[in-house]
Amino acid sequence: MTQASNSDFFALNTRSTPSRLHLQGDWTLDNYTVLGQKIERFRAQHANIGSLSADHIDAGGITALDTAGASRLVELLGSDEALNGLLATLPAERGALLQAVAATKTAAGTKPPAAKSSLATELLGRIGLSMERLWKQSGMLLGFMGLTLEALVRNSIHPSRWRMTSVAAQIEETGLNAVPIVALLTFMVGAVIAFLGATVLADFGATIYTVNLVAFSFLREFAVLLTAILMAGRTASAFTAQLGSMKANEEIDAIRMLGLNPIDVLVLPRILALLVSMPLLTFIGMISGILGGALVCAVALNITPTMFFSIFKEGIELRHFLLGMVKAPIFAYVIAIIGCLEGFKVSGSAQSVGEHTTSAVVQTIFIVILLDALAALFFMEMGW
Repeated sequence: MTQASNSDFFALNTRSTPSRLHLQGDWTLDNYTVLGQKIERFRAQHANIGSLSADHIDAGGITALDTAGASRLVELLGSDEALNGLLATLPAERGALLQAVAATKTAAGTKPPAAKSSLATELLGRIGLSMERLWKQSGMLLGFMGLTLEALVRNSIHPSRWRMTSVAAQIEETGLNAVPIVALLTFMVGAVIAFLGATVLADFGATIYTVNLVAFSFLREFAVLLTAILMAGRTASAFTAQLGSMKANEEIDAIRMLGLNPIDVLVLPRILALLVSMPLLTFIGMISGILGGALVCAVALNITPTMFFSIFKEGIELRHFLLGMVKAPIFAYVIAIIGCLEGFKVSGSAQSVGEHTTSAVVQTIFIVILLDALAALFFMEMGW
């Protein structure tokens, strides 16, 4: 007896022993869904289909065969024995197609399932990856610092190599154009600190020491720290975006092809400009912050500007100003090299430019605050 329920594409003749499978019709992508449904029902009824050999499979009725149909044939036969039996009855080109599809499905089926990891394992893995990235980033940063210092020393021996036009342009961009935002921010922070100091010190009848609080905090810490954070967000990101865009457009490769050193042409002018701009902006931040505190003292505490600056002159030593200013070139160098290094690390896409720009800002802010904290501890231990 012949099963006819699936006679559109295949039929199983059960008169002979073992049964004989007849394949027919178009085994193509157009019939892919229908073939899948019929094969599912057929295999549920005939579990021994995989035991057929070459003598018991008739593929002469197949009128068309493509990759999708070959995939369904592999699914129908299910075993290597039945598949080899079918290959023996097919023309060479169809046999090669079926064999390639079968090999692909076998390779895909042998892939090990993804191992399920616990929450603790996942957490430790992420911590390990973060530490590895931190180690690599630290090594790259130290190496880049060495390159820039070597270039600075080499160009100091030959002053004619300085690109003063580029340095002047960068000073205007990083210094002069940043004066309004630095002055405004430090002025407002100085006013806020004066308000807070007056509120706390009023309970002790010591509002006069608000002058010392404002002057001491801005000369030693706030002016240079706020300026460095602004430069990290404004200048480091600009350096990364500029060099990253040049990297994406292969302009840096063109500079190398011309026999020029990108460190000398692109990095040194930016470092020198920030080394000049940062101390000047820090000084402006000190003045603006103190003026903000003086304004609050004059309005809210009845401390006149004359009295304010008289107390300032008598109670604040010059060393506080020097301790604040000495940190400015260090912060400037760190901001410049991180911004330039992240720009050189851009891979070429717009997404990479955005990622490294964000990374430059985060790194510079973190390192600036870390260095400032370490410097504050050092100065305190030294009694300065």
